[in-house]
Amino acid sequence: MLGPPGAGKGTQAERFARARGVPRISTGDILRQAVQQGTPLGRAAKSVMEAGRLVDDATMIGIIRERLTQPDAAAGFVLDGFPRTVTQAQALDDTLDGHGPLVVLSIEVPETTLVERLTLRRICAKCGWIAPRGVTVCERDGGPLVQRRDDNADIVLERLRVHVREVEPLVEFYRVRSTFRVVDGDQTPDSVAADIAAAVASVEGGRR
Repeated sequence: MLGPPGAGKGTQAERFARARGVPRISTGDILRQAVQQGTPLGRAAKSVMEAGRLVDDATMIGIIRERLTQPDAAAGFVLDGFPRTVTQAQALDDTLDGHGPLVVLSIEVPETTLVERLTLRRICAKCGWIAPRGVTVCERDGGPLVQRRDDNADIVLERLRVHVREVEPLVEFYRVRSTFRVVDGDQTPDSVAADIAAAVASVEGGRR
């Protein structure tokens, strides 16, 4: 799933993965866990993430290649937050050579809506779960909800600029593929989920 920060990729990826019985693989979650645990990867990524910039390609490619070798990904998976660059996309193609299809969904949302969503967003301080509006504690572990450091207004705008500059070329890289679909993310979560399911079904149906 592709899309700018705040487009709902994480929520929709988790929802779709659960419905299909496959893992949701979130590079953001992997990196945040590494930061919390103070691993070498976490220490290297922390300052980059807090500034709203992207972690380098080699690091991200290594993370995903290792994750995709795990048994639970053998029957399929949902990628959330990867690839973020054309270089990463090319590496993913190489990794998945002989497998497929790779369905690419681009979730599109107006910038004003993204800024509003991100500055109001709250996550669990313990596990990183993104809370729906109106929820006051984490529904997974009861942890307190906090604002991510990179969800303040200034960094949000920088993250969106980074997205346009560095990630939009990725959409163009995939757009020519028959497995590429655009989904309107400026709807209710249920409507977005229904459109995602229909988009994937259209790809699967077309390949039978």
